Amino acid sequence: MADVRVRIAPSPTGKFHLGTARTALFNYLFARKNEGKFILRIEDTDNTRSEGQYVNDILEGMKWLGLHWDEGPEVDGKLGPYFQSQRLPLYDQHVQQLLEQKKAYKCFCTPVELEAERTAQQQAKQPPKYSGKCRKLSAETIAANEKAGQPFAVRFIVDHQTVTVEDLIRGPVEFDAALIGDFPIVRSDGAPLFVLTNTIDDSLMGITHVFRGEEHLANTAKQLLLCKALGFLEPQFGHLPLIFNADRSKMSKRKNPVSITDDYRAKGYLPEALINYLALLGWSSGTDREIFSLNELVKEFQIERVGKSAAIFDPEKLLWTNGYYIRSLQLGDLATRCKEFIKDGEILQKVEEDPEFFLQAIQLVQERLKLLGEIEGLIEFFYREPQYEAGLLIARKSDEERTLKALELAREEIKKLKKLTLDQTEFVLRDAADDNGLKAGEMLWAVRVALTGKEASPGVFELLEAFGKDEALKRIETAIQKLKK
Repeated sequence: MADVRVRIAPSPTGKFHLGTARTALFNYLFARKNEGKFILRIEDTDNTRSEGQYVNDILEGMKWLGLHWDEGPEVDGKLGPYFQSQRLPLYDQHVQQLLEQKKAYKCFCTPVELEAERTAQQQAKQPPKYSGKCRKLSAETIAANEKAGQPFAVRFIVDHQTVTVEDLIRGPVEFDAALIGDFPIVRSDGAPLFVLTNTIDDSLMGITHVFRGEEHLANTAKQLLLCKALGFLEPQFGHLPLIFNADRSKMSKRKNPVSITDDYRAKGYLPEALINYLALLGWSSGTDREIFSLNELVKEFQIERVGKSAAIFDPEKLLWTNGYYIRSLQLGDLATRCKEFIKDGEILQKVEEDPEFFLQAIQLVQERLKLLGEIEGLIEFFYREPQYEAGLLIARKSDEERTLKALELAREEIKKLKKLTLDQTEFVLRDAADDNGLKAGEMLWAVRVALTGKEASPGVFELLEAFGKDEALKRIETAIQKLKK
C-alpha cells in the first residue's frame, strides 16, 4: 500500500484515556505494517475546555506507550501546524468558499428557538434535525441581522440523497441524508466544529485512512458530504468497535478507571503489557496466542481482523497480562522500574545504600508482583522490623506451646550455622522439627512470620538466606518474646 498516512487526533479536554490509546495503537500498527506515516494532531479549537496540561498528558502518554509519531507536536513535518488552534485561517478560507458557492449559509436561530424545534419534533415522534428555515433568508434580512450584531452559526446544506460509507471494518453503511439535515460547521461564537476541521485537515495533511471509534460513524457521513462539496479526495474510513465494561455498559471517563496516566501508569502497569492488552480489544491474530510485543503486533496486524462487535474490557485479564510481563523482566530492569514506585524515604535511602540487597528483595517478590505500585508493600519487611500480633505466629492445628518450641529450636539450629544457605537451612530446620515431634509446617510457618510479619510471603529458606544470620536471629528472638508475654 503506497504512501499510507494515518492520524490520531485527540482533543485536550481531558486525560489521555484507554479508548484514545487503543485508537492510536491501531493507527500506529496500520502505518508501521504498511510502511506509512503516523501523524499526531491536536484538536484544540474548543477554547473553553482545551487545556495545556491535557496536551502534555497526551504527548507523555503516547511516548510512554511507545507510540512515537512521525509528524506532529515536537516533531518536524511539512504539513503542519499540528495544533488546530493554529490553523484557524485555513478553516475560515474554506467556510467562505462554501458560503460563496451557496453550499452553506448563516443561521441566526437562537438556542431557545433550536430547543423549541427539537421539543416539537420529539413530541411529534419525528427524528430531530434542523428545519432549515434560515436557508431561505433573503440577502436583505441577512445583512440587517448582521448590522444589528446578531450572532450566527454557519450550516452546511444537505440535499436529499443516500450517503454510503465504505467502511473497512463494518462494510458498506448507508445514511439517508434527509434525516441528517443542515448541520452546523461553525458555532455562533465563530469556532469551527469538529466535522469541518477534521475534513479540511485530513485532506490538507494527505491522510489516506481514518481509523476511529464507532461512535463517529454518523460524523463520517457528514465528512463525506463536505469532501464532495470542497472537492477533496475522500480518505478510507474504518470504525473500531466500542469498549464495554464486563456488564456491557459503555466505558465512561467519569465512572471508570480509564486515564492512562492516573489509572494505569501511576499504579504500576507496564506500557508493553497495556499495549498488548489494548491490541486484543477488538483485534484478533486468528490464533490462541495472547502475548505480543509491539514489534510482533506490527508484523501480525491486519485491519481485516478487527471485529465489529463491542470489545469487553476485563481488568483481571489486564492484571494477569501485567503480571506476566513483570515476571518476564530481567531483574535489573525490574529493579530500576520498581525504584520509581518507592515513596517511603527511609526505604528508598536503604535501597540506594545497598543495591545488591534490593536486587535480592526484588528477586524474591517478582513472582508475586502484579503491579509495580505494589512493590513498597511487598518489600517493606526487608527494610524494617515487621509489626504483627503474636497469634499470627501459630500455624493452623498448632498451639502457642508448640510454636514457641519450634522458634526456640530454629534459633538454636541457626546459631550453629556459619552462613545461611538454602540447602543448609532447609536440612537443619526440617530435621530439627522431625527430631522433636513437630511438623515441619509448624516451624516453617512460625519462622516465616517472624521474618516478615505476613501470612503470605516468599519461601522461608530464601528469606533466611537474604536476611543473613544476624538479622534472622534478631527477628526470631523478637517473635519468641512476643509469645512469652
